[in-house]
Amino acid sequence: MKVIVVGAGVIGVTSAHYLNAAGCTVTLLDALPGPARGTSFANAGQVSPGYAAPWAAPGIPLKALRWLFDRDAPLKLRPDGSWFQLVWLARMLANCSHAAYERNKARMVPLAEYSRDCLRSLRAELDLHYDERSLGTLQLLRDPAQLVAARRDAAILDRIGVQNQLLDVAGVLEYEPALARVADRVAGGLRLPNDETGDCRRFTERLAEHAAAAGVQTRYGVDVAALLYRNGQVNGVRLESGEELVADAVVLAAGCASRALLRPLRLGLPVYPVKGYSITLPLHQPDAAPRSTVLDETNKVALTRFDTRLRVGGMAEVAGFDLRIQPERIAVLKRVTAELFPDAGDLSEVEAWTGLRPMTPDGTPLVGASGVPGLWLNTGHGTLGWTMACGSARLLADLMLGRPAALPAADYALSRYS
Repeated sequence: MKVIVVGAGVIGVTSAHYLNAAGCTVTLLDALPGPARGTSFANAGQVSPGYAAPWAAPGIPLKALRWLFDRDAPLKLRPDGSWFQLVWLARMLANCSHAAYERNKARMVPLAEYSRDCLRSLRAELDLHYDERSLGTLQLLRDPAQLVAARRDAAILDRIGVQNQLLDVAGVLEYEPALARVADRVAGGLRLPNDETGDCRRFTERLAEHAAAAGVQTRYGVDVAALLYRNGQVNGVRLESGEELVADAVVLAAGCASRALLRPLRLGLPVYPVKGYSITLPLHQPDAAPRSTVLDETNKVALTRFDTRLRVGGMAEVAGFDLRIQPERIAVLKRVTAELFPDAGDLSEVEAWTGLRPMTPDGTPLVGASGVPGLWLNTGHGTLGWTMACGSARLLADLMLGRPAALPAADYALSRYS
């Protein structure tokens, strides 16, 4: 089978790898000059199946109203003037019930755990290294109300078989000794020992190099203008240059850009760009930094240790395709870093970044057939693209080639929005 994969972030590169490994002839396209130059460039660095949960959750509508008046709130909403934004928000609100939350989480966690296992196998098979660590992740709780909520989350994790540990202050300091400097800010923690961390950009670049050496044709710096739709099916793409590339199947893994390519086919893709931020700073005192990832529940900010760097990521802006870096958002990330790991590095040396996460209203990605012959989807992973990439790509390859799939295809199909 001849396949074109549109998008060379972590989702597209893993898709190209698994399809090529299955015997397909694969061409990988991206408008940017190399792999992982968009949303995969500087994300928070977590591979966290235990935290795989939809943003649409009970209590979020009330919190969102309060956050409207909080300058440093983790979520900001700015109208972009589009009808689609309103429809997407309405669909998200409809998923904020207890029943919808548990249904969506029960779809997301199995895919995330499968993906982590696929990543481990891939890492061992190809000897890939990307500042990876397998030390678990820690949700840092700063007040008693957060401890109550964490107990509810732990009960859900127990029901779906995800190993977790509720920790008191001493337990938190055992796993993250650097927090001893700010122990007065700690009420407890929820630790997920099977989670991992790593630099998504480095992983994607190295897997792209391996894929190219294994036969994947990579073409960067080329814009896809349109899908070729003939005789009732998609059989290729047309580039902005006018060149047409023909294939048996096309995989859209272009994140938020996927929706525009589907518009001429009258195929609505419920994927909206949710902007996130990160800062990266070199470590001056490694012992004063986290050992793995610490998720600050109060500010919804993740602080992840790479070998010699600290990556701090978070925030969410529902504001369309605006990629401007807002200084006040970077200030929040710096403040959280200074509060929790004040001696780790020099905050005057940070590299600031922002990217657009492709998010569905129910938090679950779209992986599989589009409903149009020849066109397949792998997008909509939101904040969990790095966590779910390998599993989504493996699932997609199995579905495209008619092989038994590890997970029920209907849970990730576009048809659930019909």
